[in-house]
Amino acid sequence: MDRKIEKKTWNSKRIMIIAGITVFVVFVAYIIYSTTGKSKYNAPIDRITISEVKKGPFQEFIPVNGQVYPRVTIYLDAVQGGRVEQRYVEDGAKLKAGDPILRLSNTDVELSLANSENTVYNVQTQMQISQNQAEQNTVNRLQTMADAESAFKDADRVYNLDKKLYAQKAIGLQEYQIAENAYNYALQKKKLASKILQQDSVLTKEQSRQAKEQYEQMNKSLQLVRKEVSDLILKAPIDGQLTSLDAEIGQNKNRGDHLAQIDGFDGVKIRALVDDHYINRVITGLTAYYPTDDKTYKLTVKKVFVQITNGQFPVDMEFVGEIPPGLRKGQTLQIRLAFSDEVPALLLPKGGFYQQTGGNWIFKVSDDGKTAYRVPIQLNRYNTDVYEVTGGLKPGDKVITSSYENYGDIQELVLTK
Repeated sequence: MDRKIEKKTWNSKRIMIIAGITVFVVFVAYIIYSTTGKSKYNAPIDRITISEVKKGPFQEFIPVNGQVYPRVTIYLDAVQGGRVEQRYVEDGAKLKAGDPILRLSNTDVELSLANSENTVYNVQTQMQISQNQAEQNTVNRLQTMADAESAFKDADRVYNLDKKLYAQKAIGLQEYQIAENAYNYALQKKKLASKILQQDSVLTKEQSRQAKEQYEQMNKSLQLVRKEVSDLILKAPIDGQLTSLDAEIGQNKNRGDHLAQIDGFDGVKIRALVDDHYINRVITGLTAYYPTDDKTYKLTVKKVFVQITNGQFPVDMEFVGEIPPGLRKGQTLQIRLAFSDEVPALLLPKGGFYQQTGGNWIFKVSDDGKTAYRVPIQLNRYNTDVYEVTGGLKPGDKVITSSYENYGDIQELVLTK
């Protein structure tokens, strides 16, 4: 007798088909949810940084490291070469302008001075002799002129008298002509003496001028040689502290060799290196600040150097008003170089979020503090502490400013404890 075989309702093939359909439905649902709904991520609240957006004063600045230098530094080089004979002070000494530092000896320069002085003395002596001779010649010519004038007066008197007597027929023609010839001779002699005296005066003046010019020229040369000798003694040009003294007794120094430097007492300057990204924004007159625990000191940019080395260019600044006490040469200061004045603005604290968002969006915490969601924002200027917010946020908003490195394309964060 045949037995009826019952067909199984849930065989393995059917189960596999239903399971496959279920997986496909779930996958489609996930795709639909992920593309139309918000993806979420549980974020432990103790591992994130929540900051509040606030109104406050904003100033755009960059931090730079500044080094303290004397405001005035003068480098002292050997004007004349020579052997170091004497050191009057030691490195680090505080000097007044004109104080001697060291003395060099140079036989050639010293001998040149002796020769120049001897030459000038000889020229001066010769000038005195020539002047005496010229004065004596002038006296002789004046005497000759006086004699000629006296002789002319006598001849003129006799001539005029004989002229009258001859007209009155009291004397003869021969006697009258003798008187006339004597008069003409005396007149010519007077004119000649006057001309000689005039020429002598001009010649004497010219010789005196030439001699004076020669003496002045030689005297200038003498002064130059004396200056060369005086330069063998190195002196402080200003009040200041002697540094980098490089000269030992017996050492030979060539012209132009560095000997020492003087750091002036009248204030300090701060030299900072600035990234060349800001070279078009840094100009003289910009304001900078040096904050300390007690107060903030103000500086101004005095000089901007154009040369760029290793991506940086130097800037010199000086304090405005009060100078911080206790500053030392070579000390490093943290300076804030300002590009703007303080203005009221909406401020967002800086954080790691910017690396992933570029400042285009941020996670804003919901009012109940349980979630955070993406919102677009606009940021403008910034400094080391905050960004200037120009759109997308308002005062009192709380946002996540820590890094978003693990969030990927997450749209919403669930804040967990």
